Amino acid sequence: MLANIIKGCRKHRRESQKELYEMFYAYGMSITLRYADSRNQAAAVLNDSFMKVFKNIKSYDPSRDFKPWFRRIVINTAINQYHKDKKRLEMTQPLSGEEEYFAEEQIISGISYDELIGMVQELSPAYRTVFNLYVIEGFKHEEIAGMLDISVGTSKSNLSKAKRNLCELLERNLI
Repeated sequence: MLANIIKGCRKHRRESQKELYEMFYAYGMSITLRYADSRNQAAAVLNDSFMKVFKNIKSYDPSRDFKPWFRRIVINTAINQYHKDKKRLEMTQPLSGEEEYFAEEQIISGISYDELIGMVQELSPAYRTVFNLYVIEGFKHEEIAGMLDISVGTSKSNLSKAKRNLCELLERNLI
């Protein structure tokens, strides 16, 4: 079924594009919501991602799984949006001393997914982006630094501060 939809997309068939959009919308939103300030911004990034998918569908290798290819486009589009907004961001400076680490990390089971995403969205764009790339996507600080055009130290600092801010948000919301 997916193979037929992709073939239709390669022929620029609107109905195939609509089917692909509907099939992967929720998955794409689950990614973009982690990077965006709001649901509206997440939807805009996702729509940009789909435009890139439709424009570049001929470069997709049908012998490979579609989902990772799509995910990569969505993440790159979110990073591109970050770069567009970068002028408005205040990037933090690297920590002058050693990296701060949390002695313990606890999993809070009494919080919903939507509440957690809401808290991540409250982080500054710089913290949120590094947090997502490192914690969720599994990139290393060196890779993140290259993607975001920041130093490795700034990536580490932003992650540390993102974790601290999330802990504070969790404490406030659980009291």
